[in-house]
Amino acid sequence: MRKSRADGFLEFAAARTGPLYRSACLLTSGDTHLAEDLTQETLGRMYALWGRMNRIGNPAAYAQTVLVRTFLSHQRRRSATERPLGELPDRAPDNGEDPALRIALLDALAGLAPKDRAVVVLRYWEDRSIEETADALHVSSAAVRTRSVRALTKLRERLGGSITEFATR
Repeated sequence: MRKSRADGFLEFAAARTGPLYRSACLLTSGDTHLAEDLTQETLGRMYALWGRMNRIGNPAAYAQTVLVRTFLSHQRRRSATERPLGELPDRAPDNGEDPALRIALLDALAGLAPKDRAVVVLRYWEDRSIEETADALHVSSAAVRTRSVRALTKLRERLGGSITEFATR
């Protein structure tokens, strides 16, 4: 019994680690080290619950919810909002992505409050409905709509005309 449980979890973890990590990178505004920590903590919590997964209809969606809650919990207990600064390595984009666009978007996301950032990531990156986002964050649908409007307005202000400059490339 225990062997099949571990095998099932390993299969789940192998399939979901990449998507969880990408979402965590967006939530943390590009802090890859924190994103790795959040992904590992999420997978650890999922393993602890894995025996009860038969009651959860969609483990992948539940893992995303656990990731967002872990991120918000980390933001609440973090005493400082300091971010290490350093020079970004000069690397050519491997797959045709525009690094300037990525940096501009991550910087704009970093300027949002953690809950606003979580709403943007869930609604527009994870493509969740308003109700799914509300369930994941334990807030009302109206709160999700309000936070979405507020966050998108702030993103537009921060990005200004530069987003159209990037979009035309």
